[in-house]
Amino acid sequence: MRPGVCFESKEAVVQLWAPLAQKAGLLLEDGAYLPLEKGDRGYWHLRTTALQPGSRYRFSIDGQNPLPDPASLSQPDGVHAASEAIDVQRFQWQDAQWHNLPLEDYIIYELHTGTFSPGGNFEGIERKLDYLKELGITAIEIMPVAQFPGSRNWGYDGVFPYAVQNSFGGPEGLARLVDACHQKGLSVILDVVYNHLGPEGNYLGAYGPYFTDKYKTPWGSAINFDDAWCDGVRDFFIENALMWFRDFHIDALRLDAVHAIKDFSARHVLQELHERLAMLMQETGRRHYLIVESDLNDVRFINPKEKGGYGMDAQWVDEFHHALRVAAGEARQGYYRDFEGIGHLAKSYQDAYVYDGIYSPHRHKTFGSKTTGQPGNKFIVFSQNHDQVGNRMLGERSSQLYAFEMQKLLAAAVMLSPFLPLLFMGEEYAESHPFLYFVSHTDPDLVAAVRKGRSDEFKEFHAAGEAPDPQSEETFQQSKLQWDLLEKEPHQTMLRYYKALLALRKSNPALKDPNRAHLAVAVNKAQQWLMLIRKNKDQYLSCWLNFSKSAAEIKVPHDGKKLFDSASPDWKGPVAAAENAVEGSTILLQPASILIYQHHV
Repeated sequence: MRPGVCFESKEAVVQLWAPLAQKAGLLLEDGAYLPLEKGDRGYWHLRTTALQPGSRYRFSIDGQNPLPDPASLSQPDGVHAASEAIDVQRFQWQDAQWHNLPLEDYIIYELHTGTFSPGGNFEGIERKLDYLKELGITAIEIMPVAQFPGSRNWGYDGVFPYAVQNSFGGPEGLARLVDACHQKGLSVILDVVYNHLGPEGNYLGAYGPYFTDKYKTPWGSAINFDDAWCDGVRDFFIENALMWFRDFHIDALRLDAVHAIKDFSARHVLQELHERLAMLMQETGRRHYLIVESDLNDVRFINPKEKGGYGMDAQWVDEFHHALRVAAGEARQGYYRDFEGIGHLAKSYQDAYVYDGIYSPHRHKTFGSKTTGQPGNKFIVFSQNHDQVGNRMLGERSSQLYAFEMQKLLAAAVMLSPFLPLLFMGEEYAESHPFLYFVSHTDPDLVAAVRKGRSDEFKEFHAAGEAPDPQSEETFQQSKLQWDLLEKEPHQTMLRYYKALLALRKSNPALKDPNRAHLAVAVNKAQQWLMLIRKNKDQYLSCWLNFSKSAAEIKVPHDGKKLFDSASPDWKGPVAAAENAVEGSTILLQPASILIYQHHV
């Protein structure tokens, strides 16, 4: 049973995990105190009609100051205030005919609710669904919505994993958005954080041993997934994931930084989550996916249980991004130091992981495992995402770092891969606003610590100047998308270009094929170009990517018909290549361009 408050008929069913408490009670707005009955393994229970949907309540543990519900669905007045009882069965769903898309059909658009639209809420996203559909997107990925302090945050400082951020529209607003997405044929991915909680408003420790000092994470003590009393903690987070699927109809979860989930149990918590989700899908008949972010290059996360894996459906591949950026001219410093550019990009096209059991100079050790046998739809790649933009000191997007032609090449490099492509909001029209790191904490000491932390983070990159103030509202406002740019050039052309790229990706069988055995790569490091071969039955595509500042002469392998040319004047390019290529002839590949020919053999 889900922790917190649920409703059965007119009765509230309350469950609280507080294993070390001697007494626990529910405190209502009118001052009424309702004692909870202690059950097995640290759980406390109550059934009552005194608590109704919309009621505000807190819990009292051992007579201490009352606190909000750790499994609250709604914190309408913020992280320090009373919780609101929500009956999820009252949501008016219209998506009974919805079927989640096959994972290989996902074309993902990552967005941040607060900066995506002028209103900064779920309704603002809903108003843009037709735009995203026309762009060619098939799945939106929403950055974390778990309740955080204030109204400005990336979402990774959430402290109520079950509660939907009040300033975004709360639980009802999220449900309406998901329903609207399904009406449009769009799948919904929700980013969730199970490796840590934020610092302000984090009351879990007052209820029980949710954290352990056995391990440390970059954000403090680790969540207790394998120490004493860990069963209640594991249930808390697994039930949270199942709630998003069952009660909010979320199609997929993106699990943040699972390498920071410390669990040496015989059955890893992710494996247990996979098993519990399989049971839920069998009950409901709906299909859901689990996607992880991991920097371990460890196929255990995506291997099935019978191969000793955790059964995750897909993972982000940062190394593709790093190799792609260095190929485009990114300085080899910080975590880019390990990547040589176009050679490693070619390797990532072939192997997904660049470091797959080879020595990593940056880490000073042999690192990673082989991805042999894993289909392309197990991996998600990108040229930008919230981390890779927002964790730059000035939050620069590709539009601020690269020329127009190189931006087009970066986009094509992602779309031509055998992996699942992800776009970061605004890249499709070359948004020029940065995406900066922002918070709205109320604790002055915490604000000072965040400011210092951001400043220290960029020492290795030797960036000039100071990082923008994360607490400033101006930093947040600077990160909002500028939708009026769609009326201007070169943004209009870039948008048309992305639409054409996505349409080609969706319609061409060779580009849709996730079978990595149907891909081949040739690379010319001296001239900084590479060729991808994407095969399908009796035809194949030759995709030529030139990352240099000079044109390159390429010899056509077979007669072919041009499918795509980023250097065409249609996309404000310098000159178009020949429409038809003759076997053995030479074609000039323009600098920072992508050229695709279709061949029949």
